Amino acid sequence: MPDMMKKYNDEVRAALQQKMGYKNVMQIPSLRKIVISTGIKSSAERDAFAEAKKHLMALAGQAPVITKARKNVSNFKLRVGMPVGVMVTLRGARMYEFLDRFVHNTCPRIRDFRGIPRKGFDGKGNFNMGIGDVSVFTEVDADKLKYPLGINITMVTNAKTNEEAFELLKLMEIPFAE
Repeated sequence: MPDMMKKYNDEVRAALQQKMGYKNVMQIPSLRKIVISTGIKSSAERDAFAEAKKHLMALAGQAPVITKARKNVSNFKLRVGMPVGVMVTLRGARMYEFLDRFVHNTCPRIRDFRGIPRKGFDGKGNFNMGIGDVSVFTEVDADKLKYPLGINITMVTNAKTNEEAFELLKLMEIPFAE
């Protein structure tokens, strides 16, 4: 069992129940999934997708999928079915392992890091954030990066409000900016 999963089960649930006053343990918010994604220019070379898949696989520990365009966008020379990005969805133990590595290894390596901005909440208890350079992750070798690669991390919770989700993520040691 990953350390973050133990922390959630042992400490975070009890703290949230006490702080928010939940009567039923099923009301306590939890982290459902983490989605890691990146977009790749349609004019980029074919091996950009292979490289992005390789790096996301190193980050997540499971194989990512290539996302395809759903609409035609003439300004971007994009047609339905053309590959536009790569994504991977983490649940369960892999999700908590990634979160642990992200909080304790990656965040301290980000240049001029003053905390994660709190503006990434969507109003329904989910949190989005972007990282401009994937090389801050210890799993990615910066020397082998051919193309600059930024990623988007989405943390999906079952919290009803942004305040509940913020408390959950703060107790899970996400380093938010003050």
